[in-house]
Amino acid sequence: MHTREEKMAAFGRYLDVLDTLREKCPWDRKQTNESLRPNTIEETFELADALMKEDKNEICKELGDVLLHICFYAKIGEEKGDFDIADVCNRSADKLIFRHPHVYHSSQVGAKEPKPLPYGEELDHTEFQDAKTVGEVLQNWEQIKLKEKDGNKRVLSGVPNSLPSLIKAYRIQDKARNVGFDWEEKNDVWKKVREELDELEVELKREDKEKSLQELGDFLFSVINAARLYKLNPDNALEATNQKFIRRFNYVEEHSIRIGKPLTNMTLQEMDELWNEAKAQEKN
Repeated sequence: MHTREEKMAAFGRYLDVLDTLREKCPWDRKQTNESLRPNTIEETFELADALMKEDKNEICKELGDVLLHICFYAKIGEEKGDFDIADVCNRSADKLIFRHPHVYHSSQVGAKEPKPLPYGEELDHTEFQDAKTVGEVLQNWEQIKLKEKDGNKRVLSGVPNSLPSLIKAYRIQDKARNVGFDWEEKNDVWKKVREELDELEVELKREDKEKSLQELGDFLFSVINAARLYKLNPDNALEATNQKFIRRFNYVEEHSIRIGKPLTNMTLQEMDELWNEAKAQEKN
């Protein structure tokens, strides 16, 4: 691995390359926050794909692509006189210090001198400094964010509207949990899941599309809640199932191509047999 000096030199070289491209490349010179935004979303999902596959080479590559966008937005901010990459780094570092009084507060064991908290309003640090477990840290985190200058004014206001719905539901529930709004016993959630499923089935039998849609949302929300309580990430779980379905369906399709029989001409029984073959191969 590289030394701190080598890392700093690499980051400086990266900024130099970006400065040169912004000046001399017609495409880079033309970019704005608005034009970059769709690409940023795409690059973020490509990184997420690499992380799911645990492909270290792809992760490294995609991290670079995401880093390019971060530095590019900072460069545009610098050109407008709003902020630069140093402001981005310093503000993020200040925020981390402010949100971790159990690490940076001067009363902690090993602290040699008081460490200032430059981000936001002053806190009553004694309320937060003894967090020792992940749960305590997360509870403190939400309370501290509400006290930040220019921070979130409501517990759920930090959940971006543009998040995919499944991830948003998980984040909403997780933030509510951090302030104590949660099931006392995780087993209790199953009663709610069954209740929502029953209500969905009732509306489906009535063929009321609008109410069925509402009940479907309630049911999915309750299942996501159950996953959270059992420390399972529903987005990761669903994506793993997506990939599994793709593998098995591709197996069926490849067989149909090999024998020259289109899927549309296959019976469901034939496709089920091939599906089970693919399933059996995964277990070997």
